[in-house]
Amino acid sequence: MSEQRGFTLIEVVVSLAILLIVIVGFVSMTGKSTNVAATTDRSEMGIQLASDRIAQIKSDPNYTTIDSIYGGTESSFPTLPGFVRVTKIVRTTTGGNDYKRITVTVTGPGISTSVARSTTMAAP
Repeated sequence: MSEQRGFTLIEVVVSLAILLIVIVGFVSMTGKSTNVAATTDRSEMGIQLASDRIAQIKSDPNYTTIDSIYGGTESSFPTLPGFVRVTKIVRTTTGGNDYKRITVTVTGPGISTSVARSTTMAAP
């Protein structure tokens, strides 16, 4: 009887099936990683928009007019189409002290929940 070398058809099919399962797993994992990275990037853009607005308001020396200048909704961001930034300023007077609570909320495509940042400013 002659000695045969090589793989049987069943061994080849089983090894191809195992290889296919591994490749599909890697492709799936790569797709999910790409989605997470894109979502995180969009959220970071929203956080940056909110933080920039808060910093801009804090640096304005004219406390009495920040309501009229910064309050409202913005949606024209050339590099971020679809993003909307809403700035709400609420004035509170407590015990003779004047405070303004500033809340900036950003929504946009790719952001699962809106991004909000708040700060409180006191009258000088």
